[in-house]
Amino acid sequence: MIQSFADWMVYSVMGLDASGAAGKAVNFFVYDTIKIVLLLFLISVVMGIVNAYFPIERLRNYLTTRKLYGFQYLFASVFGAVTPFCSCSSIPLFIGFVKGGIPLGVTFAYLITSPLVNEVAVAMFLGTFGLRVTLIYVASGIILGVLGGFVLGKMRLEPYLSDWVRQMQQNASRDTAEWERQHTPFMKRLPAIVKDAMGIVKGVIWYVVAGIGVGALMHGYVPEGFFESFMKEAGWLSVPLSVLLAVPMYANAAGIVPVVEVFVAKGVPLGTSLAFMMAVVGLSLPEATLLKKVMTWKLISVFFGVITFFIILSGYLFNIIL
Repeated sequence: MIQSFADWMVYSVMGLDASGAAGKAVNFFVYDTIKIVLLLFLISVVMGIVNAYFPIERLRNYLTTRKLYGFQYLFASVFGAVTPFCSCSSIPLFIGFVKGGIPLGVTFAYLITSPLVNEVAVAMFLGTFGLRVTLIYVASGIILGVLGGFVLGKMRLEPYLSDWVRQMQQNASRDTAEWERQHTPFMKRLPAIVKDAMGIVKGVIWYVVAGIGVGALMHGYVPEGFFESFMKEAGWLSVPLSVLLAVPMYANAAGIVPVVEVFVAKGVPLGTSLAFMMAVVGLSLPEATLLKKVMTWKLISVFFGVITFFIILSGYLFNIIL
């Protein structure tokens, strides 16, 4: 429905050419902006209801006081794999986790894997590259989330969350405690929950617009064949170069699989192509722009640096294995 509205708005009302760069860029911008704003609002409402009726401190205390032997990162990563979100669409749920005080390493495990693996991309990989490559792709996405979440969790980066998030956490804890004390019924809690969700949307809306705007420009105006010419000629530097070239891009895993197929058909090693895909869906500039509302630049830099290292390492391993 959102895509139909975007098509009508851009191609019928605005009169842009569906095959032109401007039409593709504007359509991408309209569709993703509406989708992410709606998703952000709905998830914020859902997480507000959860926080109101299930004291999130219990889950936070359970995750921080029990010896789970790393399974909390695995659970978060698997949850990310089964949610069909791109990097920017994953951020609303990530904000909900952070707002609820879930340990940062666990939330990062979700944020890393969610855009990398989804069921549509799995089906496309299976049909294009076969079962062996598909299993390696899925396992690598989950393992990357687990390792990345574990490493980032051990770095104790909570002080580098933004003041906006800290204020949200304090407000949520205060409201929940007050409602529990007064036994406030749901219908009286709901207006405050919706107001809080609207506040979250207003707080990040310009970051959403800016981030998706960058992605739309790259989506519409990057010339075909631009990347593989660099990736084929870079030799052993092709893996890190492919990751660096991918960062300005923005697409979901399903959207980038056909590009990977073209790369492989034109002689780019499969591991290098997979590293490019992982960087596109997991390390995009639009994602960094959105995360700026939640994190300081130092935390974003650490997050991107750790994930970049693991993606490059994965690319080299894939080239050896495959």
